Amino acid sequence: MNVLLGVGGGIAAYKAAELARALMEGGARVQVVMTAGAQEFVQPLTFAALTGRKVITDLFSSASGDATLSSAIEHIGAAQQNDVLVVAPATADLLAKFANGLADDFLTTTYLAFTGPVILAPAMNTNMWLHQATQENMKRLRARGHRVVEPDEGHLACGMTGPGRLASPDVIASAVLAEGNRRYDLEGETILVTAGPTHEPLDPVRFLTNRSSGKMGYAIAEAARERGARVILVSGPVHIPAPRDVTLVPVRTANEMRTAVLDRLAEATIIVKSAAVADFYVSSPPNQKIKKTAARLSLELDPTPDILSELGRKKEDRLLIGFAAETENLDREARRKLEAKNCDMIVGNLVGGDTGFDSDENEVVLALRTGETLIVARASKRVIADRIFDEALRLRLALYARQ
Repeated sequence: MNVLLGVGGGIAAYKAAELARALMEGGARVQVVMTAGAQEFVQPLTFAALTGRKVITDLFSSASGDATLSSAIEHIGAAQQNDVLVVAPATADLLAKFANGLADDFLTTTYLAFTGPVILAPAMNTNMWLHQATQENMKRLRARGHRVVEPDEGHLACGMTGPGRLASPDVIASAVLAEGNRRYDLEGETILVTAGPTHEPLDPVRFLTNRSSGKMGYAIAEAARERGARVILVSGPVHIPAPRDVTLVPVRTANEMRTAVLDRLAEATIIVKSAAVADFYVSSPPNQKIKKTAARLSLELDPTPDILSELGRKKEDRLLIGFAAETENLDREARRKLEAKNCDMIVGNLVGGDTGFDSDENEVVLALRTGETLIVARASKRVIADRIFDEALRLRLALYARQ
């Protein structure tokens, strides 16, 4: 796999050297392009030594002051000869140029000529990242189908604390290598995915919910679509954009999710039930806001419908994959849920730490109908999603062989 690594002009440029090494260790051949700003932080010689290849630093290289024809069209060659374009760090300036089609250096010009998958790893000051202009640019770039490796939160070089740190080079490398090794082994499948939390109203302004961000379910939907499947995504309320070319069915409550899933069950060949559905709800919430008083308030809660159990009874020959978010005894609880809900696979993950809810990463166990339990090491949720489908296809063959 040939990877074009664009390095933007930010303090995180030094981490791009670690990314280049990780990509090469993963079997990629890396060509580095540096902006003028990036060269203020890291010398091109660093990347040349790591990759063993020329580092491209300017749109026009010249001898005796005259640009040659070959150098003038080098960006076209770079666009045609590489399989994946990854930009890390992707600065606010680069994101704005990409979003608006500006091309004033080698990297931005190559971006416009590049027709393959693009992966962006933003890094910048927290206020710059959260600024409306940057977020609007990100929305536009995501809409083009570009994958974004979200920045981490933490202490930044500017002294602020918040989102904006470049994601781990290993996480970025995993996303790039997964993109380069993309398969189309789900063509002909219709995959029904549920994602996100549900909101169960207590009154017109309050509701019961949980910490699910929807990132795992959306990564599953994206992975399925990129592997050739038709995808129906039934999603509770989240704050992330839906993957491109999926059918999004927005819902709010557990009952709405149940109705949406059952309405589309006949279309599905594989069901991935990753939503974190609330366990209880108020069956008849008041029409007016409950006023705060000094007295204690008691709520009468009813259990929400068990969508996964109902799917287990109705799935027929469909592959049914459920999720189990646990705080202890993960292997045992995943296996118990597999049997109780009549699933073919349960994806179990521990919650309450720095993976799972709200995180871009996960580490899971896969409890399979065949009796196997597989441990999947910590990785980006997109990588985890691909591993789930790898094992699902293998599981289907094993189950068919038993028949």
